[in-house]
Amino acid sequence: MDAIGIIPARYASTRFEGKVLADLCGKPVIQHVYEKAKQAKLLDDLIVACDDERVKKVVQEFGGKAILTSPDQPTGTDRLTEVVNPLDVKVIVNIQGDEPFVQSTMIDGG
Repeated sequence: MDAIGIIPARYASTRFEGKVLADLCGKPVIQHVYEKAKQAKLLDDLIVACDDERVKKVVQEFGGKAILTSPDQPTGTDRLTEVVNPLDVKVIVNIQGDEPFVQSTMIDGG
């Protein structure tokens, strides 16, 4: 695999618990992020790295791919690392789970 996008998504946010599941125009924030990132042409795969079954379930319900990580991970980068360590991948793109207005061109470098 050449390039993978990882979206760290923590339910237990200290300032706004459940922020990634908050409704934004009829969809959870994480769905907006996933759908925009999925449009990137350079990504071979896209995974949400989440700390909570509720996030994993929502992602799977809208057709996304999610992996449950340890809730003890202190940062999104640690969550990302837990997911990609066993993978053979050349490029890892860290896509913030609370950035619903990300554009695929930002990921593709356009």
